[in-house]
Amino acid sequence: MDSAEPHLPLAGVRVLDASTVIAAPLAAMLLGDLGAEVIKIEHPTHGDPARHHGYDRDGVPLWWLMLGRNKKSVTLYLGSEEGQEIFRSLAATADVVVENFRPGTMERWGLGYEQLAAENPGLVVAHVSGFGRRGPLVDDPGFGTMGETMSGFAFRNGDPTSEPHLPPFGLADGVTGIATALGIMTALFERSASGRGQEVDLSIIEPLLTLLEPQLVTQDQLGRTLHRTGNQAEMNAPRGMYRTKDEAWVALSASTAGTATSVVRLMGAPELAEEPWFAHASGRRAHTDTIDAAIVPWFAARTAEQAVADCRAAGVPVAPVHSAADILQDPQYEAIGSIGTFDHPVLGPVRMPDVMFRLSRTPGAVRWLGTELGRDTDEVLTGLGVTTERLARLRAAKVV
Repeated sequence: MDSAEPHLPLAGVRVLDASTVIAAPLAAMLLGDLGAEVIKIEHPTHGDPARHHGYDRDGVPLWWLMLGRNKKSVTLYLGSEEGQEIFRSLAATADVVVENFRPGTMERWGLGYEQLAAENPGLVVAHVSGFGRRGPLVDDPGFGTMGETMSGFAFRNGDPTSEPHLPPFGLADGVTGIATALGIMTALFERSASGRGQEVDLSIIEPLLTLLEPQLVTQDQLGRTLHRTGNQAEMNAPRGMYRTKDEAWVALSASTAGTATSVVRLMGAPELAEEPWFAHASGRRAHTDTIDAAIVPWFAARTAEQAVADCRAAGVPVAPVHSAADILQDPQYEAIGSIGTFDHPVLGPVRMPDVMFRLSRTPGAVRWLGTELGRDTDEVLTGLGVTTERLARLRAAKVV
């Protein structure tokens, strides 16, 4: 690290990432972005399946560039006795272990929390699984789709006249990864007072529950099931997607009486703001069609660029519906530094999301992009005292 580079907030924290595909690896990536030393433990032959997901360029897996960034790649077969012994040695030097094997797998290998904590009482072990570590589904395989369906998200997502819709990306995995990083940081903060580590337990089906607004308390207290409302909001109006003159789409959301008043004034229907029902969210929601009768033709008469400019000038909250190409050219993202450009030895400059948030004094950094499988095995294991001769034998036996 260059001496002029700001101190990274998690410098000195060592993380063993023994997980695969999205949620748990994302949590480890976030810790690495903030300066943790992340050692990615991968199967010697296959590596993380995420290396083979999505598109590649010139043989370089593009998604892996991000998910594997700031991680040292170490190959280690945990199903072997020697692989388990090496992992225990690494865990004795670590602050955090992140794993997402099916519950009970690490324990069968002698790598469970109790076994690792006996040698390293300050260790934080984060478990990410489909359904948690107890209950009737504990042994079932679970992916993000299970989180998106069992949390109620798919039930509420989509047009009310259509089937439930899944997201076209790993929404449940992404939310779980962020929640896992938060859980790990909470455990590390508590450790600074107690000196003791603990387990962090996340299932894919849980984190989206927190994001889905008051669906459970509404069901519990009123017996009312919240259903799909398309692009409209369940409890407020106006809110939706509106087509413009140039066949683009603009999203509008006015969640307060003040912003809703700005909308109808701009769009030529100021008299709506004088209606008794307009002052309350429930009233506006009940009269969505009346409000939209003013909004829809207003957008249809303007290009997206015109509509957005006019709305912003009037204090109306809008945003264009961006594609990835639009995002890479958006001046707002550029101004706040959301997208970074990073060098890759094969691809050259690569643009991707930078560190998720900005700390004023100790910002994180993308120090390198996802590397080739096993690049750092020799460096990390020799640091444990593994000799060159033993490394050669382990490699021949496909343990590393």
